[in-house]
Amino acid sequence: MADILVGREPARGVALPGSFARFSIRQAGVRTLAYGAMMLLLLAPALWNGFAVIFPDTGGYLDRPILGTLGMGRSALYGAFLYLGVASSFWLNIVVQAMMMSWLIVLTLRAHGLGGRPWLAFGIVALLTVTTSMPWFTAQLMPDILFPAAALALHLLIFRDRMLGRFERWALVAVIAFAMPSHMAAAGMCVAIVLAVALLSRIRFVALPPARLTFAAGAVAAGLALCPVSNYAITGNFALTPGGSSFLVGRLVEDGIVIRYLNDKCPDPAMRLCAFTRDFPTDADTWLWDGNSPFRKLKDFEGSAEENAIALATLKAYPFMHLTAAARAALTQMATFATEVSFANNEPTIAMFKEHFPSLFPRFIEARQQTQTFNAALVNSVHVPVAAFAMACVGAALLLRRRLGLPPEFAGLAATVLLALSANATICGVFAHAVDRYQSRLVWLAVFATAMMAAWLVINRRHGDAATGRRINPSAAIAVHFDACRAKLSGMLARWI
Repeated sequence: MADILVGREPARGVALPGSFARFSIRQAGVRTLAYGAMMLLLLAPALWNGFAVIFPDTGGYLDRPILGTLGMGRSALYGAFLYLGVASSFWLNIVVQAMMMSWLIVLTLRAHGLGGRPWLAFGIVALLTVTTSMPWFTAQLMPDILFPAAALALHLLIFRDRMLGRFERWALVAVIAFAMPSHMAAAGMCVAIVLAVALLSRIRFVALPPARLTFAAGAVAAGLALCPVSNYAITGNFALTPGGSSFLVGRLVEDGIVIRYLNDKCPDPAMRLCAFTRDFPTDADTWLWDGNSPFRKLKDFEGSAEENAIALATLKAYPFMHLTAAARAALTQMATFATEVSFANNEPTIAMFKEHFPSLFPRFIEARQQTQTFNAALVNSVHVPVAAFAMACVGAALLLRRRLGLPPEFAGLAATVLLALSANATICGVFAHAVDRYQSRLVWLAVFATAMMAAWLVINRRHGDAATGRRINPSAAIAVHFDACRAKLSGMLARWI
């Protein structure tokens, strides 16, 4: 029986031992098994549900290519992507999302010196499946999974470009360029990451590894250009996805800024909102989605001159109130990241499926998500503390990288994760309002980064440095750091006393 080589082709003129060929076949089988198991884990929520996981907003995305119109905060491009999966009952969509995340995780591990370990990749995915919201977003018909995908892609292009092949670079560009038009908050996050890295790389104290921003900046530029282009191709409207000003005013309503302005200015015949001051909404969701809210009753209020005028007028009238409310919203969003699983209030999507996909509707309505309840508090008893601990670990790793013996590229990973979380919290908190889902779609990156750094330290400690024979002891490194901090603090107290 002829030996078959799986993997790199041997050099010309060099004999290939049969044992090596069999080893390569065995390794290929192990990788196939591990990566297949990873896919099953990432699709576990949908497999348990019996259908792709939906959200109340899912129908709004699917409506865009069907109706040929733009919708408030609903990307036409992501809606078209979902529409391609109708024939497969949307399994195509979530399988593509799972493949994308599997590839990004394996590529990120390889780019940080942890490649060639399929069971390590599987173990990390298993950890993320149990302790984070990552599989719920992967198996969901929403663009939320594209936020962490874009953040990882930017990190690899900026800090690990030398470790990538040509195809991998262009595939990462495609991920970024698709993610940005799929949600305007993702577009803002990507722009913020590139600008922040460009600034931080000039600050010596931060000590980031060398950043290669040209290719990453080009990917972000392509994503920005695709925002209006994709809307024009799908709906005939050359414009960004609408709704930004409406979400902002919703947050101003929730913070009490709008009602204060109305109380100061009304009655004013030029302001239609004056007619609604008696029972004015007090939260953003009621303002935006309740059929009896002033926003809904004034059907042309979205994007109107009055809406924009109120946002600008309140900024001029109450600048300090605006500033404190925006800072509070960003900080609140940074700390609001519980996993949301929507087993109720899915009526908009249910109605949309019933109207447009009658052949799929029986299968859809029999899924567990439509027939049962789910106690999200149970998973959040694990997800929330793990995410909080991981964010602290990522911050500590950025500060203690040298003492821990982590290579410079992990500083780039930690910085990217923290920048993505901070940018997302600021954009969503300030321009919308704090919602668990907005941050939980990204916070699992901190768990992923922590697991990677822990794996690197364990492997390095086990095998040592091949060149010097030295081994890194993370516990000892941390102890030395805290001893130094305690000595400095004692000296300061002695001077004060």
